[in-house]
Amino acid sequence: MAEPQHLNNHHRDTQHEIFRHPVSHNIEWRAVISLLEAVGSVTRRHDGKLVATVGAQSEIFDPRAQKDLDTQMVLDMRKLLAAGGFDAEGTA
Repeated sequence: MAEPQHLNNHHRDTQHEIFRHPVSHNIEWRAVISLLEAVGSVTRRHDGKLVATVGAQSEIFDPRAQKDLDTQMVLDMRKLLAAGGFDAEGTA
């Protein structure tokens, strides 16, 4: 697959971290939101939760509790990105 032109090095680094094994525990929300905005869309709901959409897949996340994603959020983010056609190699 070809690398998407709209992803900068920070986006690609974040994408690699999301797909890294074992699961990384220091992926910051601000970096993830920036990546999601580059590959899809992010809408903040009135309750503070985020609705992230990549391709036809949407997922709801609650970033208010901590600065970094927890393990389950990383796994959910992998699923969302993979469903949108993105993979561990930083390609789409």
